[in-house]
Amino acid sequence: MGVGRRALLVGLGLSSLVACLLTAWVGYRLLVALWRVRPSPAVTAATVVGTAFLFGLVSYWAGTAQLKRSLDAVELPPSRAPGTYQRLERLLSVMDVQRPQLLIARLPVPNAFAVGGPGAAIVVDRRLFGYLSGDELEALLAHELAHLESRDALVQTLAYSLTHTLVGLVSLAVLPLVLLTGGVARAVALLRGTPDEWSRSWFARTQRSALYLVGLLGVAVTLLVLAYSRRREWAADDRAVEVTGNPLALARALRKIERAATPELGPLTPLYVHGDDENPLSQLLSTHPPVDDRIERLRERATRESTPRWTSDPPSRYR
Repeated sequence: MGVGRRALLVGLGLSSLVACLLTAWVGYRLLVALWRVRPSPAVTAATVVGTAFLFGLVSYWAGTAQLKRSLDAVELPPSRAPGTYQRLERLLSVMDVQRPQLLIARLPVPNAFAVGGPGAAIVVDRRLFGYLSGDELEALLAHELAHLESRDALVQTLAYSLTHTLVGLVSLAVLPLVLLTGGVARAVALLRGTPDEWSRSWFARTQRSALYLVGLLGVAVTLLVLAYSRRREWAADDRAVEVTGNPLALARALRKIERAATPELGPLTPLYVHGDDENPLSQLLSTHPPVDDRIERLRERATRESTPRWTSDPPSRYR
């Protein structure tokens, strides 16, 4: 290595090291100043949680409004589906939920989902009125009403906002360490005349460990939210059976929807009543439990409660 290049690397290394140490000192002084004027732990926790909830509510309201605007859906008139509205009225009479709009649309696959927030609605693909019997459609509506009754979408949005706010705070806390260790690693490599080998140092390994920690924390909270979403699907199934008394109707509806569906669902995937159950990884990352597991669970419940056999009355268009 030439003397000139070596001197240049040393100069760059010293400058970089000084800049890193100066940044660390300024950050330290800033943290000390903030610590001196810190609010009480209760106020801090309330501020963090309140901010996360506020952003969650705004995200929920804006997201549901945008979703409804993006759908080419129209309200189903009661005159065109008197039987469906009679079933809906019966369900509403035994469930603690405000009357939602009943919208029909042409979705990417035959399916249904609930949209909460102001102007709550249940969106049903128009093809389901030809695929499902009256009992099956009623069970499907009960499942979606159960989501609205327990405000599942709102709770999940708030949980997502809170957990990712906490991850963001951890990231901010770790950021000074990441910047300092990375800067020192590069500065030391320059001083040694081996700038390409900075990633092999202890400082670089410390930086990567901190980044891995934040990444793993983000993955962990995401998996927790997804697991909660799957639990709410089980709960919605149970609530639908409770109000209809017919687990096999819901099982049949799920099977028919699953057979008609394809995996190419696009951005609406998390809203649909079935999940992708091709492999363990997809199950772990899915918002819904595997359809086969849900159907088996419903059939076992039907057997325990001695419900009618696996039969179906003929479907008709708008009942």
